[in-house]
Amino acid sequence: MSLRDVISPFHAWKRALEKPFTIDKPVERAGAPRYRGFHVNDLERCIGCGTCEAICQNEAIDMVPDPGAVPAPGDSGLRPRVDYGRCCWCALCVDVCPTGCLGMASEFNWITVDGGDWRYVPGVEPKPWDADERGYRRADGAWLLDPVRTAMPMLEPAARSRTFDEMTLGYDGDLAREEATRCIECGLCVEACPAHMDVPQYIRAIREGRLEEALELLYDTNPFSESCGRVCTARCEEACALGRGGEPIAIRWLKRFITDRTLGVRDDVIRPARTRPGTGTRVAVVGGGPSGLTAAFYLRQLGHAVTVFEMNERLGGMLRYGIPAYRLPDDVLDREIDVILAAGVEVRTGVAVGDEPTLTGLRGDFDAVYVAIGAWQGSRMPIEGLDETGVHIGIEFLDRIAAGERPDLGRSVAVVGGGNTAMDCCRSAVRLGAGEVRILYRRTELEMPAAREEIEEAREEGVEMDFLVTPVGIERADGRLRITCLGMELGEPDASGRRRPVPV
Repeated sequence: MSLRDVISPFHAWKRALEKPFTIDKPVERAGAPRYRGFHVNDLERCIGCGTCEAICQNEAIDMVPDPGAVPAPGDSGLRPRVDYGRCCWCALCVDVCPTGCLGMASEFNWITVDGGDWRYVPGVEPKPWDADERGYRRADGAWLLDPVRTAMPMLEPAARSRTFDEMTLGYDGDLAREEATRCIECGLCVEACPAHMDVPQYIRAIREGRLEEALELLYDTNPFSESCGRVCTARCEEACALGRGGEPIAIRWLKRFITDRTLGVRDDVIRPARTRPGTGTRVAVVGGGPSGLTAAFYLRQLGHAVTVFEMNERLGGMLRYGIPAYRLPDDVLDREIDVILAAGVEVRTGVAVGDEPTLTGLRGDFDAVYVAIGAWQGSRMPIEGLDETGVHIGIEFLDRIAAGERPDLGRSVAVVGGGNTAMDCCRSAVRLGAGEVRILYRRTELEMPAAREEIEEAREEGVEMDFLVTPVGIERADGRLRITCLGMELGEPDASGRRRPVPV
């Protein structure tokens, strides 16, 4: 033992009774341009995903409600509160922030006599350095997370445009795990999903190789997960935090991966012990589409006797009769319906409720009636010429395709509209052999309600697009159809939030 080891304890006790002192104000010294000082938060960009809280190794960040924030799809309404008794200024929270809203000012001097001041919500509780443009920020393109999603294998445009065979091939195990590792489990997707599926948990199950458990999670809220893994409108991906600065997690494709890889065990995983004892309650479901069959599946699991009445000869509704096979093959839909029927659901096809039986009659025969008749009426434009030969209504046209018809559309086809139905129609026309297929849309591409990937894939398949035009008449001349259009410009936003097209 050295002399210092012996004397040091006594030296410390000598100072024990001395009056402590503090420095009234540190020496003024500006931090370097990239100095890691106190936190700032750009509330216009913050979505409350909680990634900063999750990565903090010192548990110095808590997500708390912001009274001024309105929770919405893609925004939790929470904001990070930093505890400087725990913070070590490592800046991992800044580096991982998917929106780039969180930063650190260069200011590092702060005097306060209130210990509670050292825990505050940047941006919400004003501080002198809020407007400090200096300090540490995540550099553009520098992510701790991979901003680019894993590509989906699919048929090349030249090959897929000649067939109605399924165009997407699905992830293999390596690709699925690669994509699943991008998920930060913020949960913003759950609120955005109409079915509130537990997305973070089933993606984690993919990472950890627990696919049977992942399948059970899917069936807890959605018996059409195999179909949704192909054609869902993916509101969850619109809310994904990574989509604010990069590409959102491919949630839909990961859902498909689970169902693709559990085909051999689906019956064993889903059917046993999922149906409660009979309650004696009888429920009629009018409509055998996705809504009606979903209701039937969960009502049956609760122990109720369920009978589905469907006007068509086959179940599936618009999933079967409104979506082309290259996006949703029949055998995929059949597999999911088989699981629902195996739960003990009774079905009567070819029965149009309203004639016989009547809705009133069903209400007398059953304890409850669930009406899920869908949206089968196509949109008709208020213009002359819709009754000309060769003019088709979108939904009716897709219905014929689903029934196996392959009508001869001629050499050139114009499709009016910018939604997913329009994309299905124009891409089906390509597959039917039309040499020229053109979209006519009254707004710009930015306002098109169709999924971005649908628009891009249609272009890859040769579809041309004309914007800011709207048809005002159709006539037949010299054996061909002629469409007269008005040019448009965008005015003020309408009820949909999109700028209203105005004729010019």
